[in-house]
Amino acid sequence: MRKETSSNALNEKKINATCGMGYALSLIGGRWKSNILWRLLNSDKLRYSELRRLIPGISERMLVSQLRELEADQLVLRVVYPEVPPRVEYALTDLGKSMRPMLQSISDWGEMHRKVTAED
Repeated sequence: MRKETSSNALNEKKINATCGMGYALSLIGGRWKSNILWRLLNSDKLRYSELRRLIPGISERMLVSQLRELEADQLVLRVVYPEVPPRVEYALTDLGKSMRPMLQSISDWGEMHRKVTAED
């Protein structure tokens, strides 16, 4: 847990309050969030076990943590069905779906950069 009054945390808050790009990157930053969002963009909805299978290398703890953060940021909707055993599905909210053009552009740029720098 990071100290909320540290200069690093205060600087992050200041950047997020004044820079749209910084704020957007804080929502999708990290190793796994973009991967989770991309999988959900390409599916109507996914169960937890399907997400875990589609994202090799992610731990259960990390997947739960990242899904909770995306849900708190109103990008992912978690639907629990009252069954035994309980069934949980994840889908993008309309706000999450609106990220498609941005995420596609970032992906395209990353592919281009990887090719250009691999030639060196």
